[in-house]
Amino acid sequence: MKKLSVVVIDDERLARKDIISCLSEFEHLQIVGEADTIASAIKLIEQHHPDVIFLDIQLDGESGFDLFEKIEVQAKVIFVTAFDEFALKAFGVNALDYLLKPINIVRLRKSIKRLSDEKEPESSQHVFAIDEQLFLLFNNQYKFIKIDSIVYISSSGDYSEVYLNNGTHGLTSKPMHEWSDRLPPNVFCRIHRSTIVNMNYALGTEKRKNSSYQIFLKGITDPFVISRRYVSSIKNRKQ
Repeated sequence: MKKLSVVVIDDERLARKDIISCLSEFEHLQIVGEADTIASAIKLIEQHHPDVIFLDIQLDGESGFDLFEKIEVQAKVIFVTAFDEFALKAFGVNALDYLLKPINIVRLRKSIKRLSDEKEPESSQHVFAIDEQLFLLFNNQYKFIKIDSIVYISSSGDYSEVYLNNGTHGLTSKPMHEWSDRLPPNVFCRIHRSTIVNMNYALGTEKRKNSSYQIFLKGITDPFVISRRYVSSIKNRKQ
């Protein structure tokens, strides 16, 4: 089995030692460094380009989530926390997994087993709120994506392409049905089997000559055709 390089990030020395001790039973994992701050973590990641990062959510005066705003992270991330309140958020940003302290070795083994999966981890059935963020493999790089920054999503074969309000877009491996199930239904609407739009960016709809409808979105030049199947749901939203 291929060796995977691992970085452990936690502001408590004993916590880092506990994680490293638990990982010692996995011969295919190689610890290449440990860090106690975001700054030292960045240096480690840039030096080693690890395959896996164990990341504490609550660091001393910092958040583990801050790491992704300061550096591009391509490693698989397993969040570690002593606080249950963060567990849902960790899933909300689509980390590989999260572990509660003290680490349960059985639970850890399940996380390690996921590392061998080439696909992204299965999502929980949590429906996102509009103010949440996704931790998403976006154009082959892990990034934080704010839910309310998504203007629309379009199908691209077995993948989907996400278009943001800053003009950028990226390909993800999430299928359209998962987006439909997990995006806040009071904000996002499917207008076609290949398109989901954020209604907060809707400028209006227009009836076409062939009795079909199209919708205009803020910042997007061309309108989108609304499938007859979804016209009624759009009309109901306008009432």
